[in-house]
Amino acid sequence: MQTRKLGNSNLEVSALGLGCMGMSFGYGTVSDETEMIALMHKAVDMGVTFFDTAEVYGPFTNEVLVGKALSPIRDKVVIATKFGWEANPADGGKWNALNSHPDHIRKVCDESLKRLNIDVIDLYYQHRVDLNVPIEDVAGAVKDLIAAGKVKHFGLSEAGAQTIRRAHAVQPVAALQSEYSLFFREPEQEIIPTLEELGIGFVPFSPLGKGFLTGKMDANTKFDSTDFRSTSPRLAPDALKSNHALVDVITDFGKKKNATPAQIALAWLLAKQPWIVPIPGTTKLNRLEENLGALNVELSPADVEALEAASSSVKLEGARYSPFHQQLVGR
Repeated sequence: MQTRKLGNSNLEVSALGLGCMGMSFGYGTVSDETEMIALMHKAVDMGVTFFDTAEVYGPFTNEVLVGKALSPIRDKVVIATKFGWEANPADGGKWNALNSHPDHIRKVCDESLKRLNIDVIDLYYQHRVDLNVPIEDVAGAVKDLIAAGKVKHFGLSEAGAQTIRRAHAVQPVAALQSEYSLFFREPEQEIIPTLEELGIGFVPFSPLGKGFLTGKMDANTKFDSTDFRSTSPRLAPDALKSNHALVDVITDFGKKKNATPAQIALAWLLAKQPWIVPIPGTTKLNRLEENLGALNVELSPADVEALEAASSSVKLEGARYSPFHQQLVGR
């Protein structure tokens, strides 16, 4: 398995990680616990060392699942989780309230450690920027947790460039986790140059466009109401029909490389920068194997340029998030 370092940190991980959210949250179904533990163990056997979860996934159930699977083989893995949400009593207890106050961070860190059944969190992300708490206070709280030996590295998710700079000045940011793929290239404008300047790693989530870039979706695809993709304007039926032209471009390119669309999408990310580590999620062994096959797909600078030129000709329809979630990114 190829490994990569996240920016200037000494955090070395497998070149592809595994996003674990969908095993127990977000996609309308909850997978069998025994099967998911076996899948994570298989991923480790295949060289994956980087696993991603969050307290809000479930909430809580995904951290418990990851802990059951990985705490017995702790020395072989790097575990990332996230803080920054809490239930909103004013909205029936829904997890739609942000809270990154330092005392809350300290409290939920201990709770995550307990659920994960580990002594230290390798990478601790602020899940979304909380405008009610100065980012310097957030970074300071995580800095204290690092000093206390409860956290090794600090991360941010979907933060804007200025927020990244301010946080990094207090406690070095090891990685930013944000959406990035051939289906969503906005980070190229400001975020990626900022990360390169500061020596921060990039962990793209939804590197396969929430499954769209696998080529398995079309205008007839229906999402359950409990599947978060049902709220994405970019994945609505009319948008899926229009946006499929992008999948066609990637599929045609893949034929030249004897690779699937998913493998091309991941290989493109891997070719962009040596400090980019995508974390595609899956609940299926054949998809895990397919995704890891992207590591054997070599794209030259000319290949990347050609793929980007072709894909840029497709005008994508629809916003990636609902208005509620859109307001929480890039802050």
